[in-house]
Amino acid sequence: MEYTKLGNTGLKVSRICLGCMTYGSRKWRDWVLEEDASRPFFKRALEAGINFFDTADVYSIGVSEEITGRALKDFARRDQIVLATKVRNQMGPGPNDYGLSRKHIMDSIDASLRRLQTDYVDLYQIHRWDYDTPIEETMRALDDVLRAGKARYIGASSMYAWQFAKAQTVAEKNGGAKFVTMQNHYNLVYREEEREMIPFCLDQGVGLIPWSPLARGFLAGNRTRDKKGETARSQSDTFGHSLYYRDEDFKIVERVAELARKRGVKNMQIALAWILNKPGVAAPIIGATKMNHLDEAIAALEVKLSADEMKFLEGLYQPHPILGHS
Repeated sequence: MEYTKLGNTGLKVSRICLGCMTYGSRKWRDWVLEEDASRPFFKRALEAGINFFDTADVYSIGVSEEITGRALKDFARRDQIVLATKVRNQMGPGPNDYGLSRKHIMDSIDASLRRLQTDYVDLYQIHRWDYDTPIEETMRALDDVLRAGKARYIGASSMYAWQFAKAQTVAEKNGGAKFVTMQNHYNLVYREEEREMIPFCLDQGVGLIPWSPLARGFLAGNRTRDKKGETARSQSDTFGHSLYYRDEDFKIVERVAELARKRGVKNMQIALAWILNKPGVAAPIIGATKMNHLDEAIAALEVKLSADEMKFLEGLYQPHPILGHS
């Protein structure tokens, strides 16, 4: 396993982060693995040297955090792992069960810690922008979470670069903690982040931990233009269907497959090797429902692409509308 600093912090994370949205309750999504099927993935990840795990309160409405907490408690020492979770999305029927208000943040961090069975999370992230709450209130609340010892660092996820810059400026102006990570939507078929967000993060030393580095499995090359595939997720993932499946997206997948055949590796290994080679990327977040998915992601660290191969993969990209901010 390779390790790197998370942005300009001193925190070291594995170059692969295991995303835990996949583990939870099938009542939430039919492609989710329940606890007995999930636990071997945590064990294998730890055996391979992965120390970075990302979940969110909204994944299976808390069940993902519960499964993640139990597995890591059983298989790892708390001080040897980097545990991340997120806050913002709807967690109940009440008007304050959503968003980035001080109330919801303070209630949510305590609930997440109970589910994760830990005293603190290493990285506490806002799960998108909240248009209903002043960012000053959000940043102050997050700073208080840090000062209370309930989190070690804070991070953000997909938003516009001006929003991220505003949040960082507010924090600095008020003497509070700034975001150290950006969990953004970034992969070979969606590269709009290269216009503003990624240059801003590179300038400010913010670490990138992209979600959907394999385009929710689209880059594996087993999707069809009528939005079908081999897996349950590919057939029922309406969110993924709204993000990809343009004609130019399929043309990029064809290039990924061509290079994968030439190199004797899987499509996903080429796609991960590409994103691992991009400036500022600390650890792409990968999900795995089959053990070979995890093993192949780990093996992608050994695939090194040349400058010509990077250009070959990038050459057909066409601009996309902004996707993934909500």
